[in-house]
Amino acid sequence: MDFVTLMADINDFVWGPVMLAFLVGTGIFLTIRLKFLPWRNLPYALKMIVSKRDNSAGDISPFQSLMTALSATVGTGNIVGVSTAMVLGGPGALVWMWISAAFGLSTKYGESVLAVKYRKTNSVGEMAGGPMYAMKYGFGNKAIGSALAGLFALFAVCASFGIGNMTQANSISSAFEASLGLSPVVVGVILVACCLAVLLRGIRSIGAVSSVIVPAMAAFYFVAAMIVIVVNASALPAGIAEIFRMAFAPDAVAGGVGGSIVASMLTSMRWGIARGVFSNEAGLGSAPIAA
Repeated sequence: MDFVTLMADINDFVWGPVMLAFLVGTGIFLTIRLKFLPWRNLPYALKMIVSKRDNSAGDISPFQSLMTALSATVGTGNIVGVSTAMVLGGPGALVWMWISAAFGLSTKYGESVLAVKYRKTNSVGEMAGGPMYAMKYGFGNKAIGSALAGLFALFAVCASFGIGNMTQANSISSAFEASLGLSPVVVGVILVACCLAVLLRGIRSIGAVSSVIVPAMAAFYFVAAMIVIVVNASALPAGIAEIFRMAFAPDAVAGGVGGSIVASMLTSMRWGIARGVFSNEAGLGSAPIAA
């Protein structure tokens, strides 16, 4: 068995029915257990993010924390994640992305609350927290908690290179190469220099930069998406009908520019939820670190 085949088999297992059940199942369980609090409390949460309050309890404001978490999802996560889901799982994958996002709200709420509850102040006076701290200090069995915390930290570092950086860097360099003819090496060097200039100054620098760049990026993304929808408004009813038809059909076929897409309900569910996690990060444990 070659390396590519091995990686494909591992990928199929990781994003198979078991993982999908864990991801969505956890979200459903937390939503019911919390009595739909993240849904009911969403207006209040949004209000608190933009309110002017004393921020002495943390290193960055709630708004900066949100922008730091969104910086990896708005743009590459949504554009690449959604388009990949549609190509591999058909238009019906969008419905499952919406479903996973709705219940993922509770997952993200739960992991962020735990990250804040178990955060600590480090030796230089900065806040430190995340799922690894919740595992280490929240588990009754300290040995198991510490072991899981170490494993999470290790896997988080590994994942940060793949889903966290390589996808974004590849998308940016490919776009510049296709549109302006710039070498991916040149774009990569510029990206590294810009990232280092921000990262070396710590979380406050990350929060300050994200609070400026991410809202502008989100506004541009929203306006561009609305323009595309308005221009193609005549195809919107048929498109929505096709999305829901393929999401719940046992075996559906959709025509596209590149030919026909054949996708079963399980395929749409698999890629919709998988790419949904890439887009909203619910359950990955990265957003709670910023929280």
